[in-house]
Amino acid sequence: MDSFEINKIIAAVIITVLIVFGIGKISDFMFKVDQPSVAAYKVEATDVDGLVSSASTESDVDISALLALGSVDHGQKVFKKCKACHSIKQGGGNNIGPKLWNVMFRPVGAISDYKYSKALSGYKKEWSWSEMNGFLIKPSKWIKGNKMGFAGLKDEKDRASVMLYLNQNSDQPKELP
Repeated sequence: MDSFEINKIIAAVIITVLIVFGIGKISDFMFKVDQPSVAAYKVEATDVDGLVSSASTESDVDISALLALGSVDHGQKVFKKCKACHSIKQGGGNNIGPKLWNVMFRPVGAISDYKYSKALSGYKKEWSWSEMNGFLIKPSKWIKGNKMGFAGLKDEKDRASVMLYLNQNSDQPKELP
């Protein structure tokens, strides 16, 4: 290979590099992109116990209006998603998740023969209408650190129906608000 061919190869590499960087500089000049003023993600603060405060808009929901959207029959259909991990039968046992017979208005983490996560064991509330609604929206957000891997029920009718179904599967179903 003679020096003329080596010069052509070096010139081709240099021209390619100049074109690539030149196009980048020209496009930066032609299209000005402003940096966003707000970060693209939000970091949630936790309190001392590692639990997210439940004083959010989700807890301010009118429960009686929400429950009016649902039905027990629809709740039975939606609950099929839950049956993979939970038993709803009277006298049923625990599966991956705890048994849910009599779950409404029972203290959180109250089943003695089930090993709850520290987050659920230390929650010290009961499964009221508003607590169950918030938990069903997104369990991992409502009680930080719990082991439940379920994504949640975004649809209000589905959540209301599941709560009505859970209430119905009880020794003494509670009166609706």
